Amino acid sequence: MAPNVLELTLLVWLGALGAGVVGALTGLGGGIVIVPMLTLLFKVDMRYAIGAALVSVIATSSGAAAAYVREGYSNIRVGMFMEVATTTGALAGAFLAGLIPTSALAVVFGLFLLYSAIVTMRARREGSPLLAPDPTATRLGMNSTYPVAHGRAAYYPQHVGLAWGLMAIAGLLSGLLGIGSGALKVLAMDRIMRLPFKVSTTTSNFMIGVTAAASAGIYLGRGYIDPGLAMPVMLGVLAGAFVGSRLLVVAHTATLRVLLAVVIVALAVQMTLHGLAGWI
Repeated sequence: MAPNVLELTLLVWLGALGAGVVGALTGLGGGIVIVPMLTLLFKVDMRYAIGAALVSVIATSSGAAAAYVREGYSNIRVGMFMEVATTTGALAGAFLAGLIPTSALAVVFGLFLLYSAIVTMRARREGSPLLAPDPTATRLGMNSTYPVAHGRAAYYPQHVGLAWGLMAIAGLLSGLLGIGSGALKVLAMDRIMRLPFKVSTTTSNFMIGVTAAASAGIYLGRGYIDPGLAMPVMLGVLAGAFVGSRLLVVAHTATLRVLLAVVIVALAVQMTLHGLAGWI
């Protein structure tokens, strides 16, 4: 027996709740779970799923970013500077999304998820030697500290220009696929800028809302944001982001990486197979 509207709304809300927790813990945003969930489980057209996911990404950022900033993890200077690149890319991605078949989008989404899992599991370990301050980052006021067990530890961002270019690609994928593209953002900050992992994930959460808002306007104009679908998704992700932001403070970095990899590999396989078979 098919669920009625109320039951379906509740199921969507519960799924979005879990997506919000995962998104806040990993810095990827809830969209990386929302799009596959709505497309594969609830058989929603992928472009409407992307529209709802963009709304959820904004909610995730709003729910988690405030807590991370208050606790001293997010680097506001890094986030604001990199948002220029991600917003520009997001507008281009949202425009291209209307020109690409949904089956092709599904394959691209699946391949991006697999890449995200590989990058995350191979990410550098915490505790690497402290590098000398980078002149560009120093001029931009990006050098900062973050909370650790014994107080606060200093860090110095590196290779700002290279990271800025990768952020533009992250924004493009955000607008194209309806995700926070946090994997690329975390990659740019964790591997290239050499920020501590928790600083990378929290700063990513701070950024993804602005990136998603840039492309959400285009989806709204095309009619791909359905309020009846977007509302339970947004409320569920917002609640999940609040829970995830509390868990991040006490979670171990290695546990976060494993959690992320397991979730996105499973989603990647499903999305890629459905896209190749033309079922989406």
